[in-house]
Amino acid sequence: MRIAEKTVPAIDVAVVIWDTVVFMTKSVFIFLMVILLAGCRSASWHREKADRAADANIAAAQQTALGATEDIQLGTPADALRSRLLDGHNLPGIPVPVTQDANMDPPPLPDPFEIDPVKALQVAARNSRSFQQAKEQLFTVALGLDLEQSEFRQSFASELEINFEEDRSGEETVRGLTASAPIRATRTFQNGATWTGSLAVDLVRLLTQGSASSIGILGDTGITIPLLRGSGRDIVAEPLRQAERDMLYAVMEFERFKRTFAFDIFSSYLEVLQAASQIENARQNYESLTQSRKRARRLTDAGRLPAFQYDQTVQDELRARNRWIDAREQHASRLDRFTFDLGLPPDARIQLDDAILPELVDTLLTDEPADEADYATNAPEQDIAIRFALENRLDLQIARMRTEDAARKITIAEDAFRPELTLGGRVRAGESRANLGSAEQDNASLNLSERRSSGFLTFDLALDRRRERIAYRRELIALDTAHRDAAQLEDRIKLEIRDALRRLHQTREALEIQQQATELAEQRVHSTDMFLDAGRAQIRDVLEAREALVNARNALTSAAVNHRLAQLRFQRDADLLEMTIDGIMQESPLAQITQADPQTITGQP
Repeated sequence: MRIAEKTVPAIDVAVVIWDTVVFMTKSVFIFLMVILLAGCRSASWHREKADRAADANIAAAQQTALGATEDIQLGTPADALRSRLLDGHNLPGIPVPVTQDANMDPPPLPDPFEIDPVKALQVAARNSRSFQQAKEQLFTVALGLDLEQSEFRQSFASELEINFEEDRSGEETVRGLTASAPIRATRTFQNGATWTGSLAVDLVRLLTQGSASSIGILGDTGITIPLLRGSGRDIVAEPLRQAERDMLYAVMEFERFKRTFAFDIFSSYLEVLQAASQIENARQNYESLTQSRKRARRLTDAGRLPAFQYDQTVQDELRARNRWIDAREQHASRLDRFTFDLGLPPDARIQLDDAILPELVDTLLTDEPADEADYATNAPEQDIAIRFALENRLDLQIARMRTEDAARKITIAEDAFRPELTLGGRVRAGESRANLGSAEQDNASLNLSERRSSGFLTFDLALDRRRERIAYRRELIALDTAHRDAAQLEDRIKLEIRDALRRLHQTREALEIQQQATELAEQRVHSTDMFLDAGRAQIRDVLEAREALVNARNALTSAAVNHRLAQLRFQRDADLLEMTIDGIMQESPLAQITQADPQTITGQP
């Protein structure tokens, strides 16, 4: 008997524990199945889904704004070349880990690393930090659009809650488990209506008093429809519409950024080459003055040249050496800055193609000038160029579209003055089992014939409209500002085009003048050398001739670079210059404007 008294409670405890384990196992199993089917996704899956949605939004905006699509990918190994240079050139710094295909080991980089203008743009498109940041900004806007689009999609939510409860308020202690697994759905329509629905399954199971249990099912659905304030597609869907417009702006701004970026990288490349040519000119001038100093020494020793003229040659030789040193320092500084702008370590050993600059000078000197003088001096031709720019400038299109945005915001602000009138309804069926007291009830069923329905109509006059009134007045001011900003940008574009055309003409004239000046300087050096040997010239004449020659050569190189950049600057300002996502620059010369039909260029988007 004593054994029985001791074992019975143990059996009861074992039964309670077993029932608990079975109950929780069933509940958890059902919930896990729901999670595995709907909610349990890896972080990589969510990232890929976000990327696909962003890519689709970017492609749609590109097709609308530009008429073509371009694949823009994030996560590319932007630091791969930097890390390889740190490794290959044995430079101080910590290489950034880069995920690469194990079957595709990158070849070793040459030392020095050679870059031509085409390769420079490709390297910059892949490694430049500003370029990567511009892509990330575009992608961020695309993700924001996906978030706004989700506001009008049907959303689902579900959770499982299991509770252990104990009630000691009665004569006997009652223990039990309650579980609830609701599934909720929500949908907002673009006319302002909101629908909600839920289906909750409850289970209560006693662990004492015969282990009674009961299942509850409760279905609930409702809808609210605004009839006045906050109703209508134009009002409700405005955040989505603005997000779509922002996506267009981001695509056009990125395209404009690429064109400006291509000009900046190419101009920096030419400036480094120009600095290198100044080193060569300074070196040649220094060596030439060294020879002049030696000759002056011999003439002075022979009594054919006064000593003070020999001192002049020494002074000019020292000045030339100092200029040579300064030129080398300036070139090194510009090369470091250019390397940094490419997204590479500034101490990497980079070598540019020095043959580009002489070829550029020869090409510009042999090419026939296009219509630059006509466009710079002819009012009708200038008008065609300006209209062409007003038609193509993407930033001006954005400014004009923003005035439309400001006008729409006024309509939304006016809607806030209307009274709020909302119609709604709700339908419920079934019963809940949310406490231990319902364990002995019969299982509930979702019987629609026994549903409970209700409806409501709310009306809010909202007599205090101070906030709405202030917001409305601010939107009116914002519209005036948007119109003014668009007009100011339009005038600035006209100013840029007129200045660009004048600079085209001026740099072309300067190039031809500097070519003649260089030829004369070379002849002058040759003649003064001959006159000095004949005793018909002083050493000062020779020194001045050589100074003029080095200045003329530097001026010729500078004129060629300035004219080439003037051509690219005009293409950039007229949105004729293009650059692909991979760094391929595509030019459209001034002649393209002359081929356009003036009747089709209206200056309006």
